[in-house]
Amino acid sequence: MATDYRLEARYRRADMQNPLLLSTSDDVDRLIDALLTGPDLHDAANILSRARYRTSLGFPDHELYVGVSRDAHVGALALTTPEAGPIASAGSPGFRSGVAYHVAGHWTEFPDDSEIPITLVREALKEFMHSGGNVPTCIEWKPFEIADEGIEDDPWGASPGQ
Repeated sequence: MATDYRLEARYRRADMQNPLLLSTSDDVDRLIDALLTGPDLHDAANILSRARYRTSLGFPDHELYVGVSRDAHVGALALTTPEAGPIASAGSPGFRSGVAYHVAGHWTEFPDDSEIPITLVREALKEFMHSGGNVPTCIEWKPFEIADEGIEDDPWGASPGQ
């Protein structure tokens, strides 16, 4: 059986239950362009690799968030995998704190100083796809802690108790 290297991308309300599938480098470029030029509060995407392991319940073993700044032409990546834990793109220290983007209107925080040039964001996302969901080596990464603040709003549209 052939491995499915496509990525599932969710960044608009319509994508939450039916993700956009990315199969090529051009698809990745179109996604980044859509994030850079699309509606306000749609400047980040949740990405899953179809090539990576799924639990017995069908849940992915990883999660990647990609956000882009329309004004500064930079972006940030935050990836969680069992082998690497939570890691983020390592940008220039002191560049910007309070980094946040929006997936389908939902606030998504990234670690401070995690923004890198948009060309590297594109390259890292392409490497993630072509490698089957491995941690991209074209950028530097730094570990971060995930704050346990509870769930205020579910961007995937599930109702309480599901």
